[in-house]
Amino acid sequence: MAKVVDRIHAQTGRPAFICDYSPPRSGRPDDVPAPPQSADFISAAYNPGRAVRMNPVATAAVLRERHGADPIFTLATRDMNRLALESLLLGAQALGLENVIVVAGDAFGPRDTAAAVYDYRPTELIAAITNLNSGADHRGSNLRSPSDFCIGATVDLGRGVESEALLAVRKVAAGADFLITQPVFDPAEIGRFTDACARAHGEALSVPVFYGVGLMDADGVSFAAVPQWVTDDLAAGRSGVDVALQIWEELRGAGATDCYLVPPIRRSGARDYDAAGRFLEGAGPTAPV
Repeated sequence: MAKVVDRIHAQTGRPAFICDYSPPRSGRPDDVPAPPQSADFISAAYNPGRAVRMNPVATAAVLRERHGADPIFTLATRDMNRLALESLLLGAQALGLENVIVVAGDAFGPRDTAAAVYDYRPTELIAAITNLNSGADHRGSNLRSPSDFCIGATVDLGRGVESEALLAVRKVAAGADFLITQPVFDPAEIGRFTDACARAHGEALSVPVFYGVGLMDADGVSFAAVPQWVTDDLAAGRSGVDVALQIWEELRGAGATDCYLVPPIRRSGARDYDAAGRFLEGAGPTAPV
């Protein structure tokens, strides 16, 4: 096992890659498909599509034990209260998991039958995990031993660079050790986000940012706003891996050092991890910068 902050570009001199991963709609370990082997970390998502899926903590443990992956598990504030979330975190600690990403979770729609909780906001849960790392729970009671989680947080530059920079600064102040973004298609957004964070923080943020690269295919599904040139290239038969490699090289040229890879999502909800593996081979995660 390794913490995300131990694999970042500043430590290794090469890009680090986090690959997004959807847990199966099953409780059988045999149904957890092999992830791309060349990713530095595999991030088990939290009920993508608001569907019933294997818990991301359990998925992360299976990914490590069965596939030798360095896993990250995701926690959403949408579904559990403070007691449940902090108890689950201690369970993750008992399993030897070290990396967590905190999200809000997609809002339920009119056809959903589950009830949202939101006992924590994401920034508050980040602060709560920081407190667990210091040995205290949400009531201020001391734990027998502190946790030791590396905490990730999310930003979505599509919602506005300035507002997301303010949110990123608050999350880092609460204890986030690294940030991941939703897919970025405009390399100029990296400079705008970096500058906005520096203005909001008073200096450059010291935590690594994994900029999102979305892998797509012509018949797939994307939850990010996709530029027309990408849609046109895919419709003309260009490989989604080739498009993603172009985007990553442009992001690197604009200052990105680490990558959050989102594999293609088929309309059935299945993920194309083979395509993710081809992207990682082309991106050369083991090659020096």
